[in-house]
Amino acid sequence: MIVTVTMNPAIDKTVDIGKFEHGGLNRIKNVEIDAGGKGINVSKTIKELGGETIATGFIGGTTGQLIENVLNEMGIKNDFVKIESPTRTNTKLVEEGGIVTELNEPGPVITEEAMEELLTKLEGYASEETLFVLAGSVPASVDKGIYGKIADAVHEKGAKVFIDADGELFVKSLDSKPDYIKPNNVELAEFFGVEGDITVEDTVGMAKKLMARGIEHIAVSMGKDGAVFVSNEEKFKCKGLKVKTHSTVGAGDAMVAAISYGVEKGLSYREAAKLGVATSAGAVTTIGTKPPTREVVDELLAQVECEEI
Repeated sequence: MIVTVTMNPAIDKTVDIGKFEHGGLNRIKNVEIDAGGKGINVSKTIKELGGETIATGFIGGTTGQLIENVLNEMGIKNDFVKIESPTRTNTKLVEEGGIVTELNEPGPVITEEAMEELLTKLEGYASEETLFVLAGSVPASVDKGIYGKIADAVHEKGAKVFIDADGELFVKSLDSKPDYIKPNNVELAEFFGVEGDITVEDTVGMAKKLMARGIEHIAVSMGKDGAVFVSNEEKFKCKGLKVKTHSTVGAGDAMVAAISYGVEKGLSYREAAKLGVATSAGAVTTIGTKPPTREVVDELLAQVECEEI
């Protein structure tokens, strides 16, 4: 069972324009409205791949109800904590050529009671058969150590944890020894204070330092250059795939989703990683934060090439 946790979901409003004119008139060519937030994007992608998840976190107001309705229509199980503050709306301006400008609203206020309700839900789902995906930002009112707290609690029941976060949220989660993490190479370099060009060898070296802290599987995305994967058993790089890019928003979520799906289905880490690269490449071709179809993923999967490091 895969449980995705999205503490700061959003309605994603993706607006296609020609070239953004700062301070001037911008005519919109197309608008897409999606239920979003990193964990929710993971659930949507896993559903498209043929898997099942339970999506949870916090939702509120009419925007939160819209997210619940969308997930129900998609056949995605969900079990959110309902709060009074409305779920935010994030706007993404996509220019021709794939340049994206994001305008993200602040998250809602989360009370101690709501947080305790969520923690109780998560502990109820935790077992040796459960993989928790903790993804994305948290509202400002939530302590940045929350992912680590959740990981410690569900680890006690034998569950696995996949954390996809950045900044302080990422840093404070590491002591909980998540089973899987997916930073990108820039985030990893910032964490270790590495400046300048980042080579594959640099990336592997930084990943190995994190593994020394007890993290078993590390996927480092590198945009169009592909991704590096490090585990206790192997180190390899998968090349990026050449696709027609519409927007890179959601590409990282797609990789997390595919790896999680692959792991649950019993694939080796390498095969799950290859599926992650293909799904991520497929995600950049879609409009808004919609996941790629399984047919597109399978076509791209046949093109994925990996090499030992």
